[in-house]
Amino acid sequence: MFYFPAEYFLQVYSLPLSAEVRLQKDSFSEYPQQIRVGSGRTAVSYTRKSGYYARHYNQPSTVPAGAILQLNNGAIAVFSGEPNQSEKGILSPIYTLEANASLAVPTGLVFIRFAEGVDVESQREVINQAGYEVAQSLSYAPHAAWLRAKSGNIVDAIAGISQLEAIANVENVEPQMLMERGWR
Repeated sequence: MFYFPAEYFLQVYSLPLSAEVRLQKDSFSEYPQQIRVGSGRTAVSYTRKSGYYARHYNQPSTVPAGAILQLNNGAIAVFSGEPNQSEKGILSPIYTLEANASLAVPTGLVFIRFAEGVDVESQREVINQAGYEVAQSLSYAPHAAWLRAKSGNIVDAIAGISQLEAIANVENVEPQMLMERGWR
């Protein structure tokens, strides 16, 4: 019978003391974790949801394999998991209004509404200085419009909301967030 000291046994059969920590890659770190919309009692916050992403296509297409949701007639597909950067299309994160709520996808459009009597056309220069351009004027509401960031990037549209809110006579600014239709 052979006797081995306990120290020798621990050295031979123990795992190394170095720990390996793997940080999960955040594909959307440039996007805010929360987007606050409105003010006072009517304010809501969209919270970025990890583990999901959206792919925006220039033209509606057939839903790619693995899509869990299709929005805007196929122009936006929502997937679970981490995005593959090599696929075609523009990527964006997914947000929710509250825990376990429906998934919401930012489109890159921002709605702006000025005080009654202040039309968007008279504010076009200030809007341009804030980094936006008018994407769609509303004939039935000349004091409101849909804007897009001059860069065309969704993240820029979201990041500049505070600049739009700082414009004189602005009453409301909020990003367009598409969600699955809910049936009552």
